[in-house]
Amino acid sequence: MNELVIKNPWEALKEYTDARIGLGRTGVSLPTEKLLDFQLAHAKARDAVHLPLDIEKLEDDFSNMPLELELLGSNNAKGLLSEGVTPILLHSQATNRHIYLQRPDLGRRLNKESKHKLQNLQKEESYDLAIVVVDGLSSLAIKENATNFIHKLSKELVTDDEEWLLAPFTIVEQGRVAIGDEIGELLNTKAVLVLIGERPGLSSPDSLGLYLTYSPKVGLNDSNRNCISNVRMDGLSYEEATKKSVYLLKESRKLQLSGVNIKDRTSDDEITNVIEQKNFLLN
Repeated sequence: MNELVIKNPWEALKEYTDARIGLGRTGVSLPTEKLLDFQLAHAKARDAVHLPLDIEKLEDDFSNMPLELELLGSNNAKGLLSEGVTPILLHSQATNRHIYLQRPDLGRRLNKESKHKLQNLQKEESYDLAIVVVDGLSSLAIKENATNFIHKLSKELVTDDEEWLLAPFTIVEQGRVAIGDEIGELLNTKAVLVLIGERPGLSSPDSLGLYLTYSPKVGLNDSNRNCISNVRMDGLSYEEATKKSVYLLKESRKLQLSGVNIKDRTSDDEITNVIEQKNFLLN
């Protein structure tokens, strides 16, 4: 059967990418194996969009996750090991998945019950950061990556020279990125970091996106946010995502802004080294 497949010269490059290249052909068609692989990936992407967020599992992950932070405005000494936290459960104005997919605007705002929950928690003192976990378009991404990333981030923040006072953790069902702005505003936080399931790709149904907004409030647009994308086991590692996040958080705090006015310069050393290389033609 393999003799019927005409090899593609690009096939060797598949070692370096998940993209569908060098698939070969049988006549003018794709080989059956490659076609079935495509259909399976497409089915996984569709399933990721419609898979409900497992709230109980996520709550359990939070309660068992060690967080080395000054949590929730407590008087604990910085660096004190906490046995985990109980997140606040919220919901957008999109009552179900069908409405969520058809009405993106409803996914950007909290419903009345959720809004009242946060209003009851309001304090005069402001928090430095709110971490908001949102199902988005892939609850699978949240299930696989959210608590793992938060654990890595907490370790970095607790060793930072500056103190970071966290707002209560929140989990949002049927939410979009902008819902973090309303949450940050209601909790009186200086910045909000939204962890959200990204739109599934045909090779990445579990991709987590991170969105940072300084001085969050309802009505901001995407130019006010910084995005770190494709955080997952086979994508951007938790370590690299944490490095970029901490850099952006510190820059945002220092400059008191976020979005297009802040650039991710975590790789500047590599770029500088390349620029400083001498042209071999001039040697």
